[in-house]
Amino acid sequence: MNNSLKNLYQAIIAIDNIDECKEFLDDICTIQEIEKMAQRLEAAKMLMENATYEQVIKETGISSATLSRVSKCVRYGDGGYKKIIDKIKE
Repeated sequence: MNNSLKNLYQAIIAIDNIDECKEFLDDICTIQEIEKMAQRLEAAKMLMENATYEQVIKETGISSATLSRVSKCVRYGDGGYKKIIDKIKE
């Protein structure tokens, strides 16, 4: 892992609350990038709740190509979506 990625990951885990997170993301990302990340997270959540591709696309507006990638990550990835979704449910 290079230093730039390590610094980004450390910055993310240093965030203390929703307001601080919003401020950081607003500065580091475009609105579209933030919306796309939110869309992917919602799609992953819906897939984990057994929603169909059609339901996810209709509700989130995600493209089928992006949904396919999210689905692969949910099924075969490192478990990042599941860990985070489980944490935010608590």
